[in-house]
Amino acid sequence: MQKTLRGVSFALFWLVLTGCAGATGIQSDQSSAVGLVKSQQLRITAPSVAPADLTTLSAGNSAFAFDLYRALSQRDGNLFYSPYSISLALAMTYAGARGETAQQMASALHWTLAPERLHPAFNWLDLQLAQRGQGAKGKDGQGFRLNIVNAIWGQRGYPFLPDFLDTLAENYGAGLRVLDFQMAAEPARVTINNWVDEQTEGKIKNLIPPGAIDALTRLVLTNAIYFNAAWAQSFDKNATVDGAFTLLDGRQVNVPMMRQTESFNYAKGNGYQAIELPYDGRQLSMLILLPDAGQFDTFEASLNAVQIDAIVKALSPRQMTLSMPRFKIESSFGLDETLRDLGMRDAFLPGTADFSGMTGNHDLFIGAVIHKAFVSVDEAGTEAAAATAVIMRASAMPVEPLKVNVDRPFVFLIRDIETGTILFVGRVLNPGA
Repeated sequence: MQKTLRGVSFALFWLVLTGCAGATGIQSDQSSAVGLVKSQQLRITAPSVAPADLTTLSAGNSAFAFDLYRALSQRDGNLFYSPYSISLALAMTYAGARGETAQQMASALHWTLAPERLHPAFNWLDLQLAQRGQGAKGKDGQGFRLNIVNAIWGQRGYPFLPDFLDTLAENYGAGLRVLDFQMAAEPARVTINNWVDEQTEGKIKNLIPPGAIDALTRLVLTNAIYFNAAWAQSFDKNATVDGAFTLLDGRQVNVPMMRQTESFNYAKGNGYQAIELPYDGRQLSMLILLPDAGQFDTFEASLNAVQIDAIVKALSPRQMTLSMPRFKIESSFGLDETLRDLGMRDAFLPGTADFSGMTGNHDLFIGAVIHKAFVSVDEAGTEAAAATAVIMRASAMPVEPLKVNVDRPFVFLIRDIETGTILFVGRVLNPGA
């Protein structure tokens, strides 16, 4: 993954379902060409979903996001991941899970809706997110992009059930792309990696390493999120100067600190400050959570979806002089052990996993789950956004600007404002790392 990209976020998730040795029903050839097995059903573009179901889905996804945070934050250093990418890919997998495997997945992922309500709710949410940023600007001078794409890659000739394919088509807009893992595993891996490269605008190459796909692979699920947006209020590059950032151990590092005086949504609570920085179009935002000095570990340990909801509700406009670092983070995780620890045990056990909703048999289990994510944050914004800031400032009472200096470790979220969907979560312990 290249680290030259500035001002964007992207994440990838892939999951491999492996067949038990000796599984039957495979008719293979030597070709690596991609075919498509697709339900005759069209995607439902106006799903009928109760508002309560949307609230339930959002709450469950947020709870899972912070279960992941507690698990992944045990590793050292900066952190960045996309809980939405992981939830969405596992939702497609869940469409084929049955019995105890399905129950464990639902519990681990905090899904309380029945499948016939869960999948339409994911469909509604995905369709809403696809509409974000119309007319807004991206960091690179092109348009705003929030691209969320799914692809499911199955073994050629393997008997996937029509009901499973119908669910993918109606709720995720996905057909089954067929490859020959059994006879041409390496060409199949290259084909999937080329698709990933295209979907991330050339920023992720060779996602799946050699050997990760073999002759027993039966299904690979991939999800990619690519996000590129300008700030609603840009930072002036000429105002960026090196400043001290205090690490958790008390040492200081000098890093580029961006500065601007504007009106932002702000909240102060017990042991923390919160600042919301909207992106152009004001449909998505970055929420920065800055623990008080010496309180990072305590704040991080208490972080959960309920607390985030309370913080968001407490936000209100405040004129401030904000100083924060530029930063880039690249993360890669194997999630097998994490998902097992969260309760998804059977899904990884050959002979025990029940994905019979995919094939009618108990011959599939999850062989690998890998997630990669990257974020880069800098000063870029647009003139149109600056005009909005002037309007906000004109309506505010003239008060002394609050000074907020993000000069110590912090947590941040990138979220959809209307639905509350958390697309990305990260922490910055050292912006210079």
